[in-house]
Amino acid sequence: MAKSKKKYYTVWKGHNTGVFETWDDCKAQIKDFKGAQYKSFSTFDAAKRAYKEGPKEYIGKNKAFKSELSQEQLKKIGQPNTNSICVDAAVSGNPGKMEYRGVDTKNKNQLFAQGPFEDGTNNIGEFLAIVHGLAFLKQHNSDRIIYTDSKTAMSWVKKKTCNSKLKRTDKNEILFDLVDRALKWLMTNEYNTTIVKWETKAWGEIPADFGRK
Repeated sequence: MAKSKKKYYTVWKGHNTGVFETWDDCKAQIKDFKGAQYKSFSTFDAAKRAYKEGPKEYIGKNKAFKSELSQEQLKKIGQPNTNSICVDAAVSGNPGKMEYRGVDTKNKNQLFAQGPFEDGTNNIGEFLAIVHGLAFLKQHNSDRIIYTDSKTAMSWVKKKTCNSKLKRTDKNEILFDLVDRALKWLMTNEYNTTIVKWETKAWGEIPADFGRK
């Protein structure tokens, strides 16, 4: 398994603020803190500069992102449909502690979140996030679409299956119970929601991203 790149985390609003070198340290500052503001950076200098400049320059933006696509390609792809929600998952280690969430694409407000769950994978999280999104939109009689950056999860939802190689254990029993419920929902519910691949190369990270890549 490839070693994940080092990340630094800037916390502007939290129990304590500053630059933190691990996600666990960052999470301790934002957990149960209403209105927490934070973002990950690939270098300490970038994180330190962002802390000094303040969140307005970074929250809701991907300041460092520059698409490598041509103007013609960008024009062809267009802009994301804001009448939508975005879903994403994050995992510390794979398998490891996993959580997922859904946000409003336009204003980034969190609509739902689950986890963390012990001994999960990113693919399972992405799958559960989509199904949760489908159920959420159906419950609210919404015509919005769902964006995900996982082709694997899209395929699983389409086929109404979960092809994870992760073994079911006592440690992840709760997580697999959710998978069973998600599969049952797909088998017993009809929906008209369109699931669309988020164009990361054109638009940057999906708005539901946890900022840990």
